[in-house]
Amino acid sequence: MSFGLGVLLFALGIGVSVALHEAGHLATAKAFGMKVTRYFIGFGPKIFSFRCGETEYGLKVIPAGGFCQIVGMTALEEVEPADAPRAFFRQRVWKRVVVLAAGSLTHFIIGIVVLFAMAVSVGLPNDVPLVAQVSPCVSNQNQSGGTLPCGPGAPAPALAAGIRPGDRIVAVAGQPTPTVTDLQQVTKDLAGPTPVTVERDGQRHTLSVDIARVKELQSHPNGSYALTSTGVIGVVLPTYLSYRPLPAVPATLSFTGTLFADTWQGLEQLPREVPALITAVTGGPRGLNTPISVYGASRLGGQLAQDGLWQTFLYLLAALNFFVGVFNLLPLLPLDGGHIVVALYERVRDGVRRLTGRRAGGPVDYTKLLPLTYLIILVGGAYVLLTLTADIVNPVSLPVR
Repeated sequence: MSFGLGVLLFALGIGVSVALHEAGHLATAKAFGMKVTRYFIGFGPKIFSFRCGETEYGLKVIPAGGFCQIVGMTALEEVEPADAPRAFFRQRVWKRVVVLAAGSLTHFIIGIVVLFAMAVSVGLPNDVPLVAQVSPCVSNQNQSGGTLPCGPGAPAPALAAGIRPGDRIVAVAGQPTPTVTDLQQVTKDLAGPTPVTVERDGQRHTLSVDIARVKELQSHPNGSYALTSTGVIGVVLPTYLSYRPLPAVPATLSFTGTLFADTWQGLEQLPREVPALITAVTGGPRGLNTPISVYGASRLGGQLAQDGLWQTFLYLLAALNFFVGVFNLLPLLPLDGGHIVVALYERVRDGVRRLTGRRAGGPVDYTKLLPLTYLIILVGGAYVLLTLTADIVNPVSLPVR
């Protein structure tokens, strides 16, 4: 029941994002006086539609996107003489860029709103080594990731050293630990008495912590899990941090910057993930970090809801919006970013022509760009199909809790 609800809610979130993306194009085009003839969510046969003014609004059968049809998107399109002044390609370059970028901007706004809602409720993902709890002892994990009961004499490194809840661990063995990842990387190979510097009430204290070695279930790049010996201090670090409304604003903006950086890094990794996807389709292991389709994301949303991981559910929805927004701005046709590059090229070209005493050139001839556009569509479609196939035959799954 909860799995199906999660799938439905995540798919609905994606649908709302798509609708608002197209609404961004619609609103800005109308604001600039362009003629918008159709605004539809979905593709394929029409379910229903209605007309309001000069625009037809409706819903189609296949919920895989949407479109906003603006008269004269390119000079190739036939435009009625009465509509010619309102054609998209006849507008000033800055207006065209705003309309084209409005869809991605809408995704960014959605992502920021979701992150702010998280900040003031369930919390934002935390990567600061701020101690939430001091463990009474440390012990090994089992194959399912559960922690085994502590036996007599089990080590309690942080407790014995005097680390307290609220302390921020700033260095271990002289190495700075600004993030949780840094802390884990530094401590995983250590053992025995080690100097650990904590920040407490604005002051720094260096304590001697007898780092213990335990077995923890860790993931590998190929998607498998194995018990691995690692050094631990014996503290619980908060996975999420909640904020009051005012402090939530800078926290949200800061995390937005982090998410943008992660999104760009993820885009750069897409071509390199093709072998991993092929391996997954042919029966090999499926890593948690391999790309997923909308279907795979919705299925993962269902599993998150089933496990009660609503923080991660919301984070995934925000991350997906940032990814779609950035991806759509890539300078490739038929993406909006490709059309933006064409518009900017026209502006620069005409500026150069004016400096040399020549008239402005006409609109770019899109027929010359069709071969490259078709190639991008072919490659992109093949990648989407590969990802969707992997999500069907070998979906990404969360580790057993």
